[in-house]
Amino acid sequence: MKAIMLAAGCGTRLSSHGDGNPPKVLLRFGGRTLLSRHIEILRALGIEELVLVVGYRADEVLAEVNSIGAEDFVEALHNPDFERGSLVSLLCARAALAAGAPVLVMDADVLYDARLLRRLVETRHPSCLLMDRDFEAGDEPVKLCLRDRVPVEFRKEIGAVAYDTIGEASGFLRASPAFARALVAASQAYIDSGRLDEPYEEAIRDVLLSDAPPPVGVEDITGIPWIEIDFPADVERAENEILPRIEAVIR
Repeated sequence: MKAIMLAAGCGTRLSSHGDGNPPKVLLRFGGRTLLSRHIEILRALGIEELVLVVGYRADEVLAEVNSIGAEDFVEALHNPDFERGSLVSLLCARAALAAGAPVLVMDADVLYDARLLRRLVETRHPSCLLMDRDFEAGDEPVKLCLRDRVPVEFRKEIGAVAYDTIGEASGFLRASPAFARALVAASQAYIDSGRLDEPYEEAIRDVLLSDAPPPVGVEDITGIPWIEIDFPADVERAENEILPRIEAVIR
């Protein structure tokens, strides 16, 4: 199995962070970059290759790949339109999505316990999302809503949909070949209509809510420490709350 990681964005909402708005995948926690942590976990779980989509300050990201000796593990793809939405980055990895094998699709800006990703690798579901039921309501979390265990909404703003379970999606997806093909088609439809600034979650939503979606399961990760890093406050919480919980499990 391969993993696709989207690491091309500018991270503009971190502009007040002290070290001059680095690529978020190069943020350091416990003396190690997020990228180094991702690669260590992926290798330990038997992932054969990381397809890394880069753009903003790509040379720095690739220098980190070299510094940790991961050149043979990482295939870097450059997104020249990295200032547009994440859909553009996702389609840079079209070949990996269309390869006919299960694939992990990952945001780069997540600090997490390895158990979280293990759930996706070892799940019985051919396609799978992760849900954390313990989340703070607000405009930022991408909400995953279920009715009778079936996804009925996948968005930051969920509207009046009827559901019996709600949680925050973690930014990671396991896609079967059928789901990956549908995701490419849905993403391309946005590009063809000129909607290049949409987040790739909108394409996932279109697949989930289509008339005949590929089978998709959900793994509950409530209680496993993780955080998506978008704002300076997230950096502080990652350092002061999430990282100590992760390290306590390791010890």
